[in-house]
Amino acid sequence: MATPEIAPYGAWRSPITSDLIVSSSIGLGAVAWAGGELYWLEGRPQEKGRNVLVKRTAAETAVDITPPGFNVRSRVHEYGGGAFVIAEDGTVYFSNDGDRRVYVQAPGQAPRALTPENERRYADFMLDAARNRLICVSEDHSDGGHEPKNDLVAIALDTGAVEILVEGNDFYTSPRLSPDGQSLAWVSWDHPDMPWDNSQLWVAAIQADGSLGEKTLIAGGNDESVVEPRWSPGGVLYFSSDRSGYWNLYRYNEGQVEAIYPAEAEFGYPHWVFGESILGFIDEQTLVCTYNDQGTWKLATLNPQRRALTPIPVPYSTISYLQVHGTTLAFIGGSATRPTAIVTHDLFRGESHRVKEASTLQIEAGYLSQPQAIAFPTENGQVAHGWYYPPTNPDFQAPADTAPPLLVKSHGGPTAMASASLNLRIQYWTSRGFAFVDVNYGGSTGYGRAYHQRLDGHWGIVDVQDCVNVAKYLVAKGLADGEKLAIAGGSAGGYTTLAALTFHDVFKAGASYYGISDLEVLATDTHKFEARYLDRLIGKYPEEKDKYVARSPIHFPEKLACPVIFFQGLEDKVVPPNQAEMMVDALKTKGLPVAYVPFAGEQHGFRQAENIKKALDSEFYFYSQIFGFTPADALEPVEIFNR
Repeated sequence: MATPEIAPYGAWRSPITSDLIVSSSIGLGAVAWAGGELYWLEGRPQEKGRNVLVKRTAAETAVDITPPGFNVRSRVHEYGGGAFVIAEDGTVYFSNDGDRRVYVQAPGQAPRALTPENERRYADFMLDAARNRLICVSEDHSDGGHEPKNDLVAIALDTGAVEILVEGNDFYTSPRLSPDGQSLAWVSWDHPDMPWDNSQLWVAAIQADGSLGEKTLIAGGNDESVVEPRWSPGGVLYFSSDRSGYWNLYRYNEGQVEAIYPAEAEFGYPHWVFGESILGFIDEQTLVCTYNDQGTWKLATLNPQRRALTPIPVPYSTISYLQVHGTTLAFIGGSATRPTAIVTHDLFRGESHRVKEASTLQIEAGYLSQPQAIAFPTENGQVAHGWYYPPTNPDFQAPADTAPPLLVKSHGGPTAMASASLNLRIQYWTSRGFAFVDVNYGGSTGYGRAYHQRLDGHWGIVDVQDCVNVAKYLVAKGLADGEKLAIAGGSAGGYTTLAALTFHDVFKAGASYYGISDLEVLATDTHKFEARYLDRLIGKYPEEKDKYVARSPIHFPEKLACPVIFFQGLEDKVVPPNQAEMMVDALKTKGLPVAYVPFAGEQHGFRQAENIKKALDSEFYFYSQIFGFTPADALEPVEIFNR
């Protein structure tokens, strides 16, 4: 083995380039079985982020189902998900992003529009074959403004006519038809709650004319969150509720709700997107489920009669979109050492098969930094969590008695979590000599209701303190250079980033990706789904306006004393571009080094390959200028004002 070259942290040459990341990577999502065949969605940065429905063929190859010109994506709640359903004969029904209409595509034929041109959006489809209709969530934007009308509707498959089945609540999700087709279950919630704070599970009988009878409340309300309603083959309704402090599994049978397997683990997820799945059935007495145990997802079978959970050994730390066909499972699996993949697993043979990988990039293991779960002390004697990645590159070694620059990542949401799956964008940093920590600050999911409620009333405080304290913790352990600390985040994580840079003096630079700088603007100028999110995270607006002002970085540019780079999609409806532009103008006026990189055609999160590449390289270039190291790569310079 060659002797490693001595070079400063940050100046290491890496095979993990931005070009390779975007040219070799796709997004994977929304796995489904239909007619015994496996389907999934691919998000392709090389096609400007187009989502394509793909099917595995009998020859173990993949074939595109939806043709060019169509983008299988929903915009309900802006975040979408649940954009298609497939009949057993292979007929596909999907939401097309370009015009928001529902299309039908029979095998071997071109898609044709099913719903009329209007201002409705659709998601979370369920096929009601006996009545020749789809049942789904609808969001009607015809009145304009930030408060569209949400309903559960039926779409006639012969005419495309839309009939409202349920209305009156602010939000709906998860319409699920019973196996005999006689009952419909769904989840709803209302302002000011978010679905992970307070939601309700309902059931109603379907009448002879297809309308719904009187609805019955099964669970939820009173600060209880319900997710993942699912009917067993025998018609028993299962669901996950956090009434115990963790999302655990329950069932409703003969008028009674009973716990299936109480545990300090999360059999559920925050409902940001439609269509996710953690539960399926082999038969009436055998469930398959995935659950989060202290930040790591696991797979198991569960016998509801014996309350027996049997782990299924698979080499994955994140498992999502679980689907069951016979005794074969399909899911999206991620691990620390291999790219995320569509995976099938045969329960009888105990064998797994990687059907499709999110990246074809082959990287030697020596260049991959292995995540280390850390628990670190934070405010009020509490402990917070994160994933620490040390700088790793077999070709280089830093000079003795030096510590690496540290990039602290504050995830979005804020009700979300960081995982330990292989992320080439993290490896981009660590293979160049940065240490990296992905923080599951107080407010993150995966650690129980009490942990994610730490943020109630304290957004911009608890999350920021945890990001500050993890940096101090790693510096104290000699794992980071206290003079080269950076923080970055997107959306809500961008707000945490800006708040940390404004109200604390620990970090020396930062990057905001479509981050929030003015909480008042977010409270008054965002989409319906998150319009009242801040009521719980901060306080009621305008009654508690003083809190919004006190926690908004835009009002305190005099406290911000370090350089920042901003990245912003110009079509972002969740965090409008004026949020970034106001902060950039304030920093320009103050004379601080600042850079602004806007992307035309991008929304909330970047999907186009050239923009993903530019953002990654621009952030690295920015830090090189601030921290004073020379990148090994020839990077396109970014204009830095006041430098």
